[in-house]
Amino acid sequence: METTVTGTLADLPDEGYVFRTSWPLSSGDIDRYEKLSVDGMARYLQECGAQHLVDCGAFETHKFWIVRRTVIDVIRPIEWPDTVHLSRWCAGISPRWCNMRVRMTSDGVDGREGGLIETEGFWINMNMETGAPSRLEDKFFELLATTTDERRLRWKAWLNDPVDAQTEQPFPLRLGDTDRLDHVNNAVYLQAMREVFPQLADVIDNPYRLIIEYNKPITYGEDVRIATAPTDGGILVWMTVDGEARTHASITALPR
Repeated sequence: METTVTGTLADLPDEGYVFRTSWPLSSGDIDRYEKLSVDGMARYLQECGAQHLVDCGAFETHKFWIVRRTVIDVIRPIEWPDTVHLSRWCAGISPRWCNMRVRMTSDGVDGREGGLIETEGFWINMNMETGAPSRLEDKFFELLATTTDERRLRWKAWLNDPVDAQTEQPFPLRLGDTDRLDHVNNAVYLQAMREVFPQLADVIDNPYRLIIEYNKPITYGEDVRIATAPTDGGILVWMTVDGEARTHASITALPR
């Protein structure tokens, strides 16, 4: 079953191929409260995905991916210093794309309860020569599908509200923000989300959900703006260039 904007993410399966890895929480990936930052989460999702491909022997044949949507449920923050444990598995698949779940946990430090962050990403396998989605190899497809019954996954945008900003601020880009595709790296979009956190203290101090959908790449040199508008239980966020929404995002409280 596909997740919806307010739905519960698929639980960790009892059987099938689940990739697991761990590493110490880096001091470069924490916020001012010494908790794993949302842009740090994006970097960890990318790294976990790359390690996953290597683990299952698919790195050379499936090297290029783009993400269309990321869902992050921060149930309990992961605090520094601690070790982050990541479990990654497929929650829905089609021949050219898949929903990949990643659960991040930690053991806890100084007697505090460990962290729990649930995520899901809609990833598209790309052919860089044609610039189009590319079919997964059969062997790789069948391996990922061992953790899901959903084999006809379709893309459907969850966030498509037109830009109707009540606040707007610039978000200057640096050349170092770009990746190997000359696009702004996924983690940089999450850095932009942190710019609106001061408006959301009551939300992010408790369990919350961040959804971000990538509509069109942002490149270095473009005039990027962060536009926001309040919504029930949170905020809508757009990253715009010349009034065009390159991303849609929402940050809302999770039910307790």
